[in-house]
Amino acid sequence: MEQREFARIGRTVSVVGLGTWQLGADWGEVREDDALAVLDAAVESGVTFFDTADVYGDGRSEQLIGRYLRSRPDARIFVATKMGRRLPQVAENYTLDNFLAWTDRSRANLGVDTLDLVQLHCPPSSVHSSAAVFDALDTLVDRGRVAAYGVSVETCEEALAAIERPGTASVQIILNPFRLKPLERVLPAAAAAGVGIIARVPLASGLLSGRYTKDTVFAENDHRTYNRHGEMFDQGETFSGVDFAEGVEAAVEFGELAPEGATPAQTALRWVVQQPGVTSVIPGARSPEQARANGAAAALPALEPGTLGAVRELYDRRIRAQVHHRW
Repeated sequence: MEQREFARIGRTVSVVGLGTWQLGADWGEVREDDALAVLDAAVESGVTFFDTADVYGDGRSEQLIGRYLRSRPDARIFVATKMGRRLPQVAENYTLDNFLAWTDRSRANLGVDTLDLVQLHCPPSSVHSSAAVFDALDTLVDRGRVAAYGVSVETCEEALAAIERPGTASVQIILNPFRLKPLERVLPAAAAAGVGIIARVPLASGLLSGRYTKDTVFAENDHRTYNRHGEMFDQGETFSGVDFAEGVEAAVEFGELAPEGATPAQTALRWVVQQPGVTSVIPGARSPEQARANGAAAALPALEPGTLGAVRELYDRRIRAQVHHRW
Protein backbone atom coordinates (compact mmCIF):
# COMPACT_ATOMS: atom_id res chain seq x y z
CA MET A 1 0.00 0.00 0.00
CA GLU A 2 1.15 3.55 -0.68
CA GLN A 3 2.99 5.14 2.24
CA ARG A 4 2.91 8.87 2.97
CA GLU A 5 5.14 10.89 5.28
CA PHE A 6 4.47 12.87 8.40
CA ALA A 7 7.05 15.47 7.40
CA ARG A 8 7.67 16.84 10.90
CA ILE A 9 8.24 13.34 12.28
CA GLY A 10 10.10 11.73 9.41
CA ARG A 11 7.85 8.66 9.62
CA THR A 12 5.66 7.17 6.93
CA VAL A 13 2.29 5.50 7.30
CA SER A 14 -0.14 3.73 5.00
CA VAL A 15 -2.48 6.03 3.13
CA VAL A 16 -5.39 3.97 4.49
CA GLY A 17 -5.08 3.34 8.20
CA LEU A 18 -7.45 1.86 10.76
CA GLY A 19 -9.55 3.80 13.23
CA THR A 20 -10.24 1.72 16.32
CA TRP A 21 -13.09 3.52 18.06
CA GLN A 22 -15.32 0.58 17.11
CA LEU A 23 -13.03 -1.84 18.93
CA GLY A 24 -13.44 -0.02 22.22
CA ALA A 25 -17.06 1.00 22.57
CA ASP A 26 -19.82 3.29 21.32
CA TRP A 27 -20.62 1.20 18.23
CA GLY A 28 -22.08 -1.85 19.93
CA GLU A 29 -20.12 -4.78 21.35
CA VAL A 30 -17.13 -6.36 19.63
CA ARG A 31 -15.66 -9.56 21.09
CA GLU A 32 -11.93 -9.55 21.80
CA ASP A 33 -11.11 -12.31 19.30
CA ASP A 34 -13.08 -10.48 16.63
CA ALA A 35 -11.26 -7.23 17.39
CA LEU A 36 -7.86 -8.89 17.07
CA ALA A 37 -8.97 -10.46 13.78
CA VAL A 38 -9.84 -7.00 12.47
CA LEU A 39 -6.38 -5.70 13.39
CA ASP A 40 -4.75 -8.66 11.68
CA ALA A 41 -6.84 -8.30 8.52
CA ALA A 42 -5.93 -4.62 8.30
CA VAL A 43 -2.22 -5.36 8.61
CA GLU A 44 -2.41 -8.14 6.02
CA SER A 45 -4.04 -5.58 3.71
CA GLY A 46 -1.04 -3.27 4.02
CA VAL A 47 -2.18 -1.01 6.85
CA THR A 48 0.69 0.34 8.99
CA PHE A 49 -1.23 3.00 10.93
CA PHE A 50 -3.63 2.50 13.83
CA ASP A 51 -5.49 5.38 15.47
CA THR A 52 -6.93 4.98 18.97
CA ALA A 53 -7.65 6.96 22.16
CA ASP A 54 -7.42 6.46 25.90
CA VAL A 55 -11.20 6.73 26.28
CA TYR A 56 -12.21 4.19 23.63
CA GLY A 57 -13.75 1.57 25.86
CA ASP A 58 -11.94 3.20 28.82
CA GLY A 59 -8.63 1.93 27.42
CA ARG A 60 -9.87 -1.32 25.88
CA SER A 61 -8.93 -0.26 22.35
CA GLU A 62 -5.38 0.63 23.42
CA GLN A 63 -5.06 -2.63 25.34
CA LEU A 64 -6.18 -4.70 22.36
CA ILE A 65 -3.69 -2.92 20.11
CA GLY A 66 -0.95 -3.50 22.69
CA ARG A 67 -1.77 -7.19 22.80
CA TYR A 68 -1.70 -7.37 19.02
CA LEU A 69 1.62 -5.54 18.77
CA ARG A 70 3.20 -8.01 21.18
CA SER A 71 1.99 -10.88 19.01
CA ARG A 72 3.22 -9.25 15.79
CA PRO A 73 6.49 -7.41 16.48
CA ASP A 74 7.29 -7.73 12.78
CA ALA A 75 4.31 -5.60 11.76
CA ARG A 76 5.97 -2.23 12.55
CA ILE A 77 2.73 -0.41 13.17
CA PHE A 78 2.68 3.32 13.84
CA VAL A 79 0.13 3.95 16.60
CA ALA A 80 -1.48 7.30 17.24
CA THR A 81 -3.48 7.71 20.42
CA LYS A 82 -5.34 10.63 21.98
CA MET A 83 -5.72 12.17 25.41
CA GLY A 84 -7.74 14.81 27.18
CA ARG A 85 -11.24 13.45 27.59
CA ARG A 86 -10.83 11.67 30.91
CA LEU A 87 -11.75 14.88 32.74
CA PRO A 88 -14.30 17.63 32.08
CA GLN A 89 -13.59 19.55 28.89
CA VAL A 90 -12.27 22.79 30.36
CA ALA A 91 -8.98 24.45 29.45
CA GLU A 92 -7.73 24.30 33.06
CA ASN A 93 -7.41 20.51 32.83
CA TYR A 94 -4.84 20.65 30.02
CA THR A 95 -1.77 20.68 32.25
CA LEU A 96 1.60 18.95 32.23
CA ASP A 97 0.71 16.89 35.32
CA ASN A 98 -2.41 15.55 33.62
CA PHE A 99 -0.52 14.95 30.38
CA LEU A 100 2.03 12.88 32.30
CA ALA A 101 -0.68 10.81 33.96
CA TRP A 102 -2.64 10.27 30.76
CA THR A 103 0.41 9.29 28.69
CA ASP A 104 1.62 6.95 31.44
CA ARG A 105 -1.73 5.16 31.24
CA SER A 106 -1.57 4.93 27.44
CA ARG A 107 2.02 3.69 27.51
CA ALA A 108 0.99 0.95 29.92
CA ASN A 109 -2.07 0.03 27.84
CA LEU A 110 -0.04 -0.17 24.64
CA GLY A 111 3.00 -1.75 26.28
CA VAL A 112 5.49 0.81 24.97
CA ASP A 113 7.97 3.23 26.52
CA THR A 114 7.42 5.96 23.96
CA LEU A 115 4.14 6.74 22.22
CA ASP A 116 4.56 7.24 18.47
CA LEU A 117 2.05 10.10 18.36
CA VAL A 118 -0.28 11.52 20.99
CA GLN A 119 -3.06 13.88 19.99
CA LEU A 120 -5.14 16.27 22.05
CA HIS A 121 -8.63 14.79 21.77
CA CYS A 122 -10.87 17.58 20.48
CA PRO A 123 -10.17 19.98 23.36
CA PRO A 124 -11.91 23.32 23.94
CA SER A 125 -11.10 25.85 21.22
CA SER A 126 -9.02 28.02 23.56
CA VAL A 127 -6.55 25.18 24.11
CA HIS A 128 -5.32 25.39 20.52
CA SER A 129 -4.00 28.91 21.10
CA SER A 130 -2.46 28.28 24.54
CA ALA A 131 1.32 28.58 24.66
CA ALA A 132 1.39 26.77 28.02
CA VAL A 133 -0.37 23.74 26.57
CA PHE A 134 2.06 23.41 23.70
CA ASP A 135 5.02 23.97 26.05
CA ALA A 136 3.73 21.01 28.07
CA LEU A 137 3.46 18.91 24.93
CA ASP A 138 7.04 19.84 24.03
CA THR A 139 8.06 18.64 27.50
CA LEU A 140 6.52 15.23 26.79
CA VAL A 141 8.73 14.97 23.71
CA ASP A 142 11.81 16.18 25.59
CA ARG A 143 11.26 13.55 28.29
CA GLY A 144 10.82 10.75 25.77
CA ARG A 145 7.19 10.03 26.73
CA VAL A 146 6.05 10.69 23.15
CA ALA A 147 7.89 10.87 19.86
CA ALA A 148 5.54 13.52 18.48
CA TYR A 149 2.24 15.23 19.15
CA GLY A 150 -0.72 16.52 17.21
CA VAL A 151 -4.31 17.59 17.69
CA SER A 152 -7.70 16.22 16.82
CA VAL A 153 -10.13 19.04 16.10
CA GLU A 154 -13.77 19.72 15.42
CA THR A 155 -13.48 22.94 13.40
CA CYS A 156 -11.34 24.33 10.65
CA GLU A 157 -10.42 27.35 12.77
CA GLU A 158 -9.06 25.06 15.49
CA ALA A 159 -7.01 23.21 12.89
CA LEU A 160 -5.52 26.42 11.53
CA ALA A 161 -4.53 27.57 15.03
CA ALA A 162 -2.77 24.27 15.72
CA ILE A 163 -0.96 24.27 12.38
CA GLU A 164 0.71 27.55 13.34
CA ARG A 165 2.47 25.84 16.26
CA PRO A 166 5.96 24.67 15.20
CA GLY A 167 5.77 21.43 17.18
CA THR A 168 2.46 20.22 15.76
CA ALA A 169 3.14 17.10 13.70
CA SER A 170 -0.42 16.27 12.69
CA VAL A 171 -3.99 17.49 12.61
CA GLN A 172 -6.86 15.03 12.67
CA ILE A 173 -10.07 16.38 11.18
CA ILE A 174 -13.36 15.12 9.75
CA LEU A 175 -13.07 14.94 5.97
CA ASN A 176 -15.39 13.08 3.60
CA PRO A 177 -17.68 13.80 0.63
CA PHE A 178 -20.24 15.20 3.09
CA ARG A 179 -17.67 17.47 4.81
CA LEU A 180 -15.69 19.53 2.31
CA LYS A 181 -14.80 22.68 4.23
CA PRO A 182 -11.26 21.50 5.21
CA LEU A 183 -10.33 21.55 1.52
CA GLU A 184 -10.56 25.34 1.43
CA ARG A 185 -7.89 26.40 3.94
CA VAL A 186 -6.86 23.59 6.26
CA LEU A 187 -5.32 21.15 3.81
CA PRO A 188 -3.34 23.84 1.93
CA ALA A 189 -2.06 25.34 5.21
CA ALA A 190 -1.03 21.94 6.55
CA ALA A 191 0.79 21.04 3.34
CA ALA A 192 2.67 24.34 3.37
CA ALA A 193 3.71 23.83 7.00
CA GLY A 194 4.62 20.16 6.69
CA VAL A 195 1.84 19.09 9.05
CA GLY A 196 0.25 15.72 8.41
CA ILE A 197 -3.51 15.41 7.91
CA ILE A 198 -5.33 12.43 9.39
CA ALA A 199 -8.83 12.23 7.89
CA ARG A 200 -11.38 10.77 10.27
CA VAL A 201 -15.09 9.87 9.95
CA PRO A 202 -14.46 9.25 6.24
CA LEU A 203 -17.75 7.39 5.76
CA ALA A 204 -19.86 9.84 7.78
CA SER A 205 -20.48 7.18 10.46
CA GLY A 206 -21.40 4.67 7.78
CA LEU A 207 -23.82 6.86 5.82
CA LEU A 208 -21.58 6.85 2.76
CA SER A 209 -21.54 3.06 2.68
CA GLY A 210 -25.10 3.22 1.34
CA ARG A 211 -26.19 0.38 3.64
CA TYR A 212 -28.72 2.31 5.70
CA THR A 213 -32.34 3.31 5.16
CA LYS A 214 -34.40 5.84 7.06
CA ASP A 215 -35.76 2.92 9.11
CA THR A 216 -32.36 1.56 10.18
CA VAL A 217 -32.16 1.13 13.96
CA PHE A 218 -28.80 1.15 15.73
CA ALA A 219 -28.00 -0.40 19.10
CA GLU A 220 -28.85 1.59 22.20
CA ASN A 221 -25.15 1.89 23.11
CA ASP A 222 -24.23 3.05 19.57
CA HIS A 223 -23.45 6.77 19.30
CA ARG A 224 -25.53 6.83 16.12
CA THR A 225 -28.51 6.35 18.43
CA TYR A 226 -27.63 8.49 21.44
CA ASN A 227 -25.64 11.38 19.91
CA ARG A 228 -27.56 12.38 16.79
CA HIS A 229 -28.12 15.86 18.17
CA GLY A 230 -24.89 16.22 20.14
CA GLU A 231 -26.30 14.91 23.41
CA MET A 232 -22.96 13.42 24.59
CA PHE A 233 -20.24 15.01 22.44
CA ASP A 234 -19.95 17.16 19.35
CA GLN A 235 -22.78 16.46 16.92
CA GLY A 236 -20.36 16.59 14.00
CA GLU A 237 -18.85 13.26 15.10
CA THR A 238 -22.14 11.47 14.32
CA PHE A 239 -23.07 11.27 10.61
CA SER A 240 -20.70 14.27 10.16
CA GLY A 241 -23.49 16.43 11.59
CA VAL A 242 -25.83 15.62 8.71
CA ASP A 243 -29.49 14.92 9.45
CA PHE A 244 -29.85 11.13 9.23
CA ALA A 245 -32.87 11.02 6.92
CA GLU A 246 -31.38 13.62 4.59
CA GLY A 247 -28.04 11.84 4.70
CA VAL A 248 -29.59 8.52 3.69
CA GLU A 249 -31.11 10.14 0.60
CA ALA A 250 -27.87 11.90 -0.30
CA ALA A 251 -25.94 8.66 0.18
CA VAL A 252 -28.11 6.97 -2.45
CA GLU A 253 -27.03 9.63 -4.92
CA PHE A 254 -23.41 9.29 -3.85
CA GLY A 255 -23.56 5.52 -4.37
CA GLU A 256 -24.52 6.09 -7.99
CA LEU A 257 -21.13 7.77 -8.51
CA ALA A 258 -19.15 4.65 -7.56
CA PRO A 259 -16.98 3.38 -10.43
CA GLU A 260 -17.46 -0.13 -11.71
CA GLY A 261 -16.00 -2.65 -9.29
CA ALA A 262 -15.94 -0.27 -6.31
CA THR A 263 -18.40 -0.05 -3.46
CA PRO A 264 -19.75 3.32 -2.29
CA ALA A 265 -17.59 3.04 0.85
CA GLN A 266 -14.45 2.38 -1.19
CA THR A 267 -15.34 5.30 -3.44
CA ALA A 268 -15.61 7.61 -0.43
CA LEU A 269 -12.22 6.43 0.84
CA ARG A 270 -10.66 6.84 -2.60
CA TRP A 271 -12.07 10.38 -2.71
CA VAL A 272 -10.35 11.22 0.59
CA VAL A 273 -7.06 9.59 -0.41
CA GLN A 274 -6.68 11.75 -3.49
CA GLN A 275 -7.27 15.08 -1.77
CA PRO A 276 -3.93 16.98 -1.81
CA GLY A 277 -2.43 17.15 1.67
CA VAL A 278 -4.03 14.04 3.17
CA THR A 279 -1.52 11.77 4.90
CA SER A 280 -3.82 8.94 5.96
CA VAL A 281 -7.54 8.21 6.18
CA ILE A 282 -8.70 6.12 9.14
CA PRO A 283 -11.94 4.21 8.51
CA GLY A 284 -13.07 1.88 11.24
CA ALA A 285 -13.98 -1.75 10.75
CA ARG A 286 -16.07 -4.23 12.71
CA SER A 287 -15.08 -7.33 10.73
CA PRO A 288 -12.01 -8.63 8.89
CA GLU A 289 -13.92 -8.43 5.61
CA GLN A 290 -14.62 -4.75 6.16
CA ALA A 291 -10.97 -4.10 7.05
CA ARG A 292 -9.83 -5.79 3.84
CA ALA A 293 -12.33 -3.85 1.73
CA ASN A 294 -11.15 -0.59 3.25
CA GLY A 295 -7.55 -1.43 2.51
CA ALA A 296 -8.39 -2.30 -1.08
CA ALA A 297 -9.67 1.24 -1.63
CA ALA A 298 -6.07 2.46 -1.68
CA ALA A 299 -5.42 0.52 -4.89
CA LEU A 300 -8.42 1.89 -6.81
CA PRO A 301 -7.71 4.16 -9.78
CA ALA A 302 -8.06 7.87 -9.10
CA LEU A 303 -11.59 9.14 -9.46
CA GLU A 304 -12.30 10.92 -12.72
CA PRO A 305 -12.71 14.73 -12.78
CA GLY A 306 -16.37 14.28 -13.63
CA THR A 307 -16.89 12.20 -10.50
CA LEU A 308 -15.11 14.77 -8.36
CA GLY A 309 -17.32 17.48 -9.80
CA ALA A 310 -20.43 15.43 -9.12
CA VAL A 311 -19.38 15.01 -5.48
CA ARG A 312 -19.04 18.77 -5.16
CA GLU A 313 -22.43 19.36 -6.76
CA LEU A 314 -24.11 16.85 -4.44
CA TYR A 315 -22.51 18.49 -1.42
CA ASP A 316 -23.53 21.99 -2.49
CA ARG A 317 -27.09 20.93 -3.22
CA ARG A 318 -27.89 18.66 -0.28
CA ILE A 319 -25.30 18.98 2.48
CA ARG A 320 -23.57 22.38 2.56
CA ALA A 321 -26.37 24.29 4.28
CA GLN A 322 -26.35 21.83 7.21
CA VAL A 323 -22.65 21.64 8.01
CA HIS A 324 -20.47 24.17 6.22
CA HIS A 325 -21.06 27.09 8.58
CA ARG A 326 -20.67 24.99 11.74
CA TRP A 327 -17.35 23.20 11.43
